[in-house]
Amino acid sequence: MGEQGQRRRVNCCWVAGILLLCFAERILAQLRYSVPEDLKVGSSVGNVAKDLGLDVSTLTDRRFRIVSGPNHSLFQLNQHNGMLNIGKIADREELCDGTKVCLINLKIVVESPLEIHYVGVEIMDVNDHSPTFPESEQRLEIAEHTPPGTRFQIHAARDPDVGTNSVKLYKLSQNIFFDIEIRDNEEDKIPFLVLKKALDREQKSEHRLVLNAVDGGSPSKSGSLNLTITVLDANDNRPVFSKDIYTVSLDENSSIGTLVIKLNATDLDEGLNSEIEYTFGKTQKKKVYDTFELNSVTGEIRVKGKVDFEDTEIYRLDLQASDKGHLPWTAESRVVIKIKDVNDNRPDIEVTSLSKVVPEDSKPGTVISLISVTDRDSGVNGKVICKISNNVPFDLTPSIEENMYSLVTKGRLDRETVSHYDITITATDCGEPPLSAVKTLSVQVADVNDNRPVFSQNPLELYLVENNAPGASILYVSAADNDLNENAAITYLIARGDGLQGDMTTFLNVNSETGHISALKSFDFETLKTFHFQVAATDSGTPPLSSNVTVNVFILDQNDNAPVILYPVSSNGSAEGVEEIPRNVNAGHLVTKVRAYDADIGYNGWLLFSLQEVSDHSLFGLDRYTGQIRTLRSFTETDEAEHKLLILVKDNGNVSLSATATVIVKVVEPKEAFAASDVKSAAKEDEGNDVTFYLMITLGSVSVLFLISIIVLIAMQCSKTTDYTSKYLQEPNYDGTLCHSIQYRSGDKRYMLVGPRMSIGSTIAPGSHANTLVLPDRRRASGEVSQFGPRMSIGSTIAPGSHANTLVLPDRRRASTEKNI
Repeated sequence: MGEQGQRRRVNCCWVAGILLLCFAERILAQLRYSVPEDLKVGSSVGNVAKDLGLDVSTLTDRRFRIVSGPNHSLFQLNQHNGMLNIGKIADREELCDGTKVCLINLKIVVESPLEIHYVGVEIMDVNDHSPTFPESEQRLEIAEHTPPGTRFQIHAARDPDVGTNSVKLYKLSQNIFFDIEIRDNEEDKIPFLVLKKALDREQKSEHRLVLNAVDGGSPSKSGSLNLTITVLDANDNRPVFSKDIYTVSLDENSSIGTLVIKLNATDLDEGLNSEIEYTFGKTQKKKVYDTFELNSVTGEIRVKGKVDFEDTEIYRLDLQASDKGHLPWTAESRVVIKIKDVNDNRPDIEVTSLSKVVPEDSKPGTVISLISVTDRDSGVNGKVICKISNNVPFDLTPSIEENMYSLVTKGRLDRETVSHYDITITATDCGEPPLSAVKTLSVQVADVNDNRPVFSQNPLELYLVENNAPGASILYVSAADNDLNENAAITYLIARGDGLQGDMTTFLNVNSETGHISALKSFDFETLKTFHFQVAATDSGTPPLSSNVTVNVFILDQNDNAPVILYPVSSNGSAEGVEEIPRNVNAGHLVTKVRAYDADIGYNGWLLFSLQEVSDHSLFGLDRYTGQIRTLRSFTETDEAEHKLLILVKDNGNVSLSATATVIVKVVEPKEAFAASDVKSAAKEDEGNDVTFYLMITLGSVSVLFLISIIVLIAMQCSKTTDYTSKYLQEPNYDGTLCHSIQYRSGDKRYMLVGPRMSIGSTIAPGSHANTLVLPDRRRASGEVSQFGPRMSIGSTIAPGSHANTLVLPDRRRASTEKNI
């Protein structure tokens, strides 16, 4: 259209100074032009070079061009004058169908330096299309009794143009019966045909109209649609049945397809208004549809499903006959179908259980269930005879009402023998041929609480290692009850007693549901070696039954006591002593003896002595079993006057425990040694006078405890069975340490308790739980002993913490003679 009026430039703006990567690439401007569609090839769009401010003379050298892209072939760029021209005829409807703005984006590039410019060309719409309808003719059928104001949707016209060039309005040819109404939506205008006046088919059976669609272009364009309206005849006659009610008989079990009845209805109308269609009534039950089928054209009713007299004796079918008019008329009728009975049903046994569970102590004649026998057949076919299976302690008693029975017990029941019964009931009708039915009734025999809980083993033996964790489970007891449910629901309880055993049960707890027994305290073998208690198992029946189990607990020793140094002991309590010996002693001279005690027994109490530190290994030797320190050779003038010996005493437990003692040996001249010995002897005699009084009190207390232990032991032995009487054997060897071991039997098993050792001939005091020694009477030439309870030499004391079972002997040296008990 030329540069004078066809080119419009919109939004020309320059954007400069943006650097792209390393190429000094710049987007300098963006242009937008508008051109109408369908311009001829070569028509000018705009001078891009001028609008971008480019030098026209350099366009060729700088390779001024359009970059390839979508629709770039629609335009051509002249490198000589910078003009953008039409390269191909543009059809806006083809390029941008359905969009309001049709914009073609071009990317224009010039090089040296590189510049990229974006140019947008908007294709403007022109009114180059006429409105069109999808069909040239549309046919409508309208009943003659259709009320005025009724609307009928007709085809809408479509125009590819947009804006004011699209469909603007519709015009209907002149008539008195119809008018046009337009409804606008977001995109289209939808026309509706509106009835203004009632139609009369007898006056005019068909109306022909023309609908025109006009667009808003200048000049405007239009399209037309031929409307053919057929007036339908009104249906003004009802169909009529030959009878209002039809009655028919039908044998039950009739085969499928059997003809039941054929209906007949007529209509005085003609054509479709006189054609009859038969249907079931709207309120007909589903059973009718499942049993019968109706031919809608012929009116024949045939059997479709199973016909059962016992299910339904009579069917009442509501039927309708409708013509095929546009507004059909309907007539109603009813068909009554009576079903004839045959003997095709077995008796039905119905059991009403008063209780499916019968207590085993029920008396004979107890009613278990009510039996009702029915037969869906009628007459003789419905008369039934009932009987019960043999070999069950139940009977079937007839009731005063026909076909009613009571199931009762006829003997004693024992759940432990038979826990449930399956009772078979047989019912036979009197039809020809007779039919029978069988039903099995399961009766459970309920339990009563007639069985006590029983422990699988009684008594039980528990061997528990001392120092157990308080609160931890030590034993699980379980009892079984042959009863059921709550009668077999067992709870456990520790029986509390009197005396020592009663005191011990206060430290035990049992889980009443699981039977897990836990100790609330840690047991010490050195204090307590054995005890017993009882656990009661009680069921939850009414009244409850119970039984007890005796648990004999044997505490096993653990190496939890370190050796205790008895000698030497200094005045401040440390294991340290000073020994003075003459320099002229010979080899093998007894310097001193380290005495130690371990409260554990067996290997845990077996002590070994070792010399850890010594100033001269050639002078002194230590017996590893007795703890005796002796000289290995005679002293010389060059030997030092004082020697320090560090002795390690350890037990033989898995995890060995130990203690150390320090002995300072001073070598003195013979005269000084004798003087020191006299002074020490006098001091010990004075000390002995004070100790004797306390020793008498201690021995008196031990004697009283001894008598109490004897009484308790006798009581324990009387309460035990002969199978669990323990026999103690003395250990024949004595190695010089204060340890002992005792062997005993319990039933078929042998056990060994280990404690402080005894000398040959010593025994365990009865009732002392193997922790009290009775020493034999061993008098020597110059030995002076006194018997008061357990035998001790004068001046001996009870070792602290030894539970009155360890003696500390005084050091009595006379010349080179040593007496020890």
